[in-house]
Amino acid sequence: MANDLIYMTEAGYNKLKAELEHLRGVERPAISAAIAEARDKGDLSENAEYDAAKEAQGMLEMRIAKLEATLSNARILDESKIDTSTVQILNRVTIKNVATGKEFCYTIVSENEANIKEGKLSIGTPIAKALLGQKKGAVVEVNAPSGKMNFEILDISL
Repeated sequence: MANDLIYMTEAGYNKLKAELEHLRGVERPAISAAIAEARDKGDLSENAEYDAAKEAQGMLEMRIAKLEATLSNARILDESKIDTSTVQILNRVTIKNVATGKEFCYTIVSENEANIKEGKLSIGTPIAKALLGQKKGAVVEVNAPSGKMNFEILDISL
């Protein structure tokens, strides 16, 4: 994934950047202080606080490295150039399950911005992959974990 471009909205990029700044400026110094405090308590071989703080530091550094990599490969999408003639990233798509008649509305977003509770569907999901490039009125077949499902595209908007 080292050179894979990651497309995201400006809001999504800014959210990740703010998280990275918080981890670097607040969390990292707090963990360093916890390690120093635990180290001051003496014998490190049986010091659970020290071990826990070192483990937390490792997890934090992994998260920081992941955010840095994501942000360095990120490309902010120009939302003014998004077309609604076919389904693409950042489109809001209303679909209907052909078998049940149930309707769903999702915005297709990057992996980093996905949040199903907010109706943000990752571009990497089977449903999003099946919808990409399709036009309003099309019926697409989705190979979901629960089996094949057919969805009709009712609307494409921003």
